[in-house]
Amino acid sequence: MTQVHPRATGGAATPVTSAELDLRTIRSSEYVSCNTAFIDCRMPGSDLKENYSIIGAGVTQNPDQIVNLQEPHGFNVGAAAMPAGVTNNLHLHFTAEVFLNFRGKWLLRWGADGTDGELPMGPGDIVTVPTWIFRGFTNVGEEHGWLFTALGFDVTGGIIWGPSIVTGAREQGLYLSADNQLIDTQAGDVVTPETELIEPMPQDEIAKLRHWSVEQMRSRVVTQDDLDWSAHPFLCTELPGGGAQLALVVGYGMTEDRDQVPPVHYPHNFNLSWLRADTGEGMLTHRHDATQAVIVYQGRWRVTVNTGDQEVATEIGPEDTLSVPAGAWRRFEVVSDEPGQLAVINGGDGRVHLEWGDEVRWYAKEKGWAQDAAGYVAPWSVVRTSVLDD
Repeated sequence: MTQVHPRATGGAATPVTSAELDLRTIRSSEYVSCNTAFIDCRMPGSDLKENYSIIGAGVTQNPDQIVNLQEPHGFNVGAAAMPAGVTNNLHLHFTAEVFLNFRGKWLLRWGADGTDGELPMGPGDIVTVPTWIFRGFTNVGEEHGWLFTALGFDVTGGIIWGPSIVTGAREQGLYLSADNQLIDTQAGDVVTPETELIEPMPQDEIAKLRHWSVEQMRSRVVTQDDLDWSAHPFLCTELPGGGAQLALVVGYGMTEDRDQVPPVHYPHNFNLSWLRADTGEGMLTHRHDATQAVIVYQGRWRVTVNTGDQEVATEIGPEDTLSVPAGAWRRFEVVSDEPGQLAVINGGDGRVHLEWGDEVRWYAKEKGWAQDAAGYVAPWSVVRTSVLDD
């Protein structure tokens, strides 16, 4: 019995070969740091920064940056890692920048001179920084810190550095060309009279930028204690192996709980949620038409794509990243002895509508559940007359 919904993926599934799944499985050991990604890379206190481009190039200003997966997703995934005491200087983004703190203690500051406010970022915190404001951060902990970053859109427009950073970098032999590429005169690059350089942002334009209070910025910080976990987020929740819980962070994501509301609504061109499950549990076979990337925060997960005798699987552990193509069947299962937690990023600003495998729908109906016409979990006894069966 097939339930047909107006926003179902429909059509043939996207097949994923074993070789493609291997390419999309990006181990933390495969991330490659660029320590000269930005113009402040030689400034005292900032010279030990590590920049990683995992999915998409992000905002790196070095054309030699290694990108693990270049396929457009509608968003970029990267990381910033820094030893204790190291600072990322004030800069401005045109598209969304979201920090996912997987390791360490950080201090975020913002404003044209960094004095509009400060907020700490602890492990498991997610912070979405407004566009068009200057921001910077420092590793204030004792360990080597690690922040994953999610950036809106495939082309981010690069970044604008604070005027003092542009001036200070030039004293170190570093310039930015008009196409946002790093020119390193110490490495042999040449600035000719014909070279068009990015100049510091004019002070009159800086004065027009919006000011964000600490209270306003705190509303864009979602800590682990802030999370509102839905106990029944999916059609598969009450089925064996399908007992994952979902907590929204940015946007409505792929929740099928009609009462679940995200703490951050602003458009990012992606949505972001936490998914957690106990050993042997996760999400049963489903697909959707959005691009997707997942990053393991805790535990070890097996991700299986395709169905039937075409199934292939990969296992991912802490700080590994996986990209699943739009339209592919997939299921997630925690295979470690301890519970697992994933950051799930889907492309687009709208809600992600899930299509479930026939077996999942059948067993869910046996448990008394179905999807209503909007794709939310609802009692089968109530919605049975409103769905179309073939």
